[in-house]
This record gives sequence, C-alpha cells and structure tokens, in this order.
Amino acid sequence: MTTTASQPERSGKRGLAPIWLILFTILFIMAAAIISFVVFQPILVLPRITLAPGFALTDQNGNQISNEDLRGQIVLYNFTYTNCEECAQTDEVMAQVQNRLDEVTAVDIPIKLVTISVDPEHDTPEVLTEYAQSLGANPDQWVFATGSPAMLKSVIGGGFSLFYQQQEDGAFDLDPGFMLIDGNGIMRAEYRTAVPEIDIMLRDIGLLVEEAQNSNGAAKIGYEAAHLFLCYPPR
Repeated sequence: MTTTASQPERSGKRGLAPIWLILFTILFIMAAAIISFVVFQPILVLPRITLAPGFALTDQNGNQISNEDLRGQIVLYNFTYTNCEECAQTDEVMAQVQNRLDEVTAVDIPIKLVTISVDPEHDTPEVLTEYAQSLGANPDQWVFATGSPAMLKSVIGGGFSLFYQQQEDGAFDLDPGFMLIDGNGIMRAEYRTAVPEIDIMLRDIGLLVEEAQNSNGAAKIGYEAAHLFLCYPPR
C-alpha cells in the first residue's frame, strides 16, 4: 500500500517538470530577443522629445498657416529675419536641405521646410516672397512665415526654447536653431547651431520617412520596441 500511495506523488512531480521547463524556455527566448534587439538595434528611431508648439502665422502669400495645416507632414523649421547679416549660414543650410530632399523624399510622405521670421514689422508677405526667391526656394515645399510679436514669442521663445530679442538698432539677437517635427506634431530632433551637418539632418528626415511608412500593423510593435529600448542613431 505504501508503494501504491507514493506512485501518484512521483507521477505528479514528473508532470510539473515540463511546465517549468516551458516557462523557463519562454523567458529565456524573450530575454535573448530583448538583448539582441538592444545590442543589434535592427530598427533605429529618433527620440520623441516633446509636443511641438501650436501656432497661426501668415505666409509669404498672405495666407494663414497653422501647425494643424502641417499635420501628416514632416517639417523642418528654422528662424531668421530678412535684414539679418549673420543668417546667411542658416539660409544656406535650408537651401542645401531643399536641394537634397530627393535623397529621402517619399511620394506618400510630404516634407515641408518652414522659415519663420522674428521681424513681422519689416518682413511683410511681399518682403518674404522676394527673400524666398533670392534663396531659390520652391514655394510648394519651402514656406516663409511670420506673425504677431506675441505669437512669435510663444512659438519660438516658449515652444522651441530659442532666445531672441530686438536691439535698439533694429537688429535681433537670435539663437540659431533647426527643429524637426514628425507628422503627429512631435519634435523628433533639434539642431541648436547655425551650421548643423546636412548629412545628419537628411539621415534624420529619412528615419522619420521610414517610420511613417513602416510603423503600421505588426511592424508598429518593432518601432515601439525601438522607442522603448532607445535605439537612437549616433549624433
């Protein structure tokens, strides 16, 4: 009877062993997959920095343009004014980006360049139009805009954290900066210099294009994992 009673107990222990083995195997595979993802980074993404500021401005054609009008588009912003003697470098950066956008442009992912002037008193739509033409700006892709002083302070100083201030001679102290925003209105890269590397900017735009094209359905899980494990490209 002793032998008969002990047999179910031993049988039960043998039955539990495969369950723990399966759980251990699953955990091991998950851990290995996570480590491999972190180490090899099969998907690179740009960080989600913060929500970009909302605005309502007037473009070089006298039309209102808002952040909502740019939803669904990748947007690169820069900040200047037409009488700026030190802004030639930033203008050249935007011009080079425009001229090389065919390297990253996708048919279904529109890309916009937006230059915002901090001097609305002088930079009327007519002045901005002439300025855009002097830079060879494609009006379908590169927009020039300005707005009320209060709106500009809110957007540039508050939203993008760039300092600027008008001096007694009418010139502006203006921190250089370029901001890259995705189609959801989220800031994904910031270049706080007058001469960022064009290749890096184009690479970053290309990463946003790839993410917008590929992060749907099951592939979205991979992109969310890349954000979770901070799979960022080198700066």
